[in-house]
Amino acid sequence: MDGSGREELDMEVMKPLIDEQNSDGLSDEEHENAILPVEKHYQLGNGGGITFTQTLTHLLKGNIGTGLLGLPLAIKNAGIVMGPISLVFIGVISVHCMHILVRCSHCLCQRMKKSSLGYSDTVSYAMEVGPLSALQKRASWGRYIVDFFLVITQLGFCSVYVVFLAENVKQVHEGFLENKTAPINVSVTSSPSEKRSTDLRIYMLCFLPFLILLVFIRDLKSLSMLSLLANLSMAVSLVIIYQYIVRDIIDPQKLPPVVGWKKYPLFFGTAIFAFEGIGVVLPLENRMKDTTRFPQALNIGMGIVMTLYISLATLGYLRFGDEIKGSITLNLPQDIWLYQSVKLLYSFGIFVTYSIQYYVPAEILIPAVTSKVEQKWQLLTELAVRALLVCSTCAVAVLIPRLDLVISFVGAVSSSTLALILPPLVEILTFYKENLSLWTIFKDIFIAVIGVVGFLTGTYVTVEEIIYPASTVLANATESISADVNSTGVVVGLQ
Repeated sequence: MDGSGREELDMEVMKPLIDEQNSDGLSDEEHENAILPVEKHYQLGNGGGITFTQTLTHLLKGNIGTGLLGLPLAIKNAGIVMGPISLVFIGVISVHCMHILVRCSHCLCQRMKKSSLGYSDTVSYAMEVGPLSALQKRASWGRYIVDFFLVITQLGFCSVYVVFLAENVKQVHEGFLENKTAPINVSVTSSPSEKRSTDLRIYMLCFLPFLILLVFIRDLKSLSMLSLLANLSMAVSLVIIYQYIVRDIIDPQKLPPVVGWKKYPLFFGTAIFAFEGIGVVLPLENRMKDTTRFPQALNIGMGIVMTLYISLATLGYLRFGDEIKGSITLNLPQDIWLYQSVKLLYSFGIFVTYSIQYYVPAEILIPAVTSKVEQKWQLLTELAVRALLVCSTCAVAVLIPRLDLVISFVGAVSSSTLALILPPLVEILTFYKENLSLWTIFKDIFIAVIGVVGFLTGTYVTVEEIIYPASTVLANATESISADVNSTGVVVGLQ
């Protein structure tokens, strides 16, 4: 998960949790495991493991989602030269942090005599064995910190999905209406401002009851076939998107190589949102039959992900230039059914994925609430909490109905913490007794500082864009007016 990045935990990864919830007569050891954080339940039981190919597939599915479609706009916020270079840099650091987390987990498993550890357990035990007594006394805080940011990340993903669904369905619907009414009004001249357009928030509210019904399905095995269809539809959509954007590419010299630093934090938030797949690393490594091959699977899988990210981001920006939108699907033609179908196919995939992303925060928050009510009210309480959580994701989407800003905000706040800040700090705490080299300490501090700076600047710039969007709108309006004046001058000159 998680994400984002961790944008889709596969059914097979979550199967142990589902099986445990449906079993009776648990042993003492199983009862002990049952009260561990939700990530613990994703780990392998005694029933075998997943192969190298399956691990590779899960890594790809856990990192490819809506963040991918927003990367072309991220390149615009960084520049046609700076953007791809920065994507490679962030990708390499993110993969390195994944390796750090796996290495620390192995070391702490040996020290604590544990068979496997999840992300939150790894952070908690690292604080416990660390050199600072203040951290040792508050080791449990590490688990709470990871769970907190995990909840924020996953609910943030869900908010992104609500905006994505609304924007794409709105465009398809309005494109259909325009094509339907065009022959009737062919003799009537109308300006673009006279076109009927339903508020985006209305589409979000229309999706709300369907999303609530979707999350009422508590057994994710019931969604396994839908999940497979969703994956296929998203894969087909990406193929069609690629074949469209390779046409009529703009001359790169016409695009700015580097954009002002005020926009760069928006790039950072979107990029780290896309790369934040660190949450699936330990669950997959723990489930693998031959764990010695996991580093190889991680390198190959993330290499493919980086290639896909950089190619789609760069080609998308080269194809649409400054017209690129929060999701590249919104730039596809509205008058050709093939590209309209891409928006519907990807929207179907995102709709199904909503329930999978929703699963982790639900499993963290719901037990804490239902444990405080009587048994006869627990089911009703659970359904009410599920509905309220969905409403909260929809409320965020309604308050911030811009896909690019929601992605950047979630990436800056939570994804940077989970992917860049915590892993290097965990490495220092875990291996401080083993005479860490100055290079390793400097490297870990450097990565953590990048994460903190990205967290602070990305959050500040995104919040500023959300609160004061007038400057952006005014700039766009000025550019539009200038373009109109220039085009008018050209026409007059020709006359």
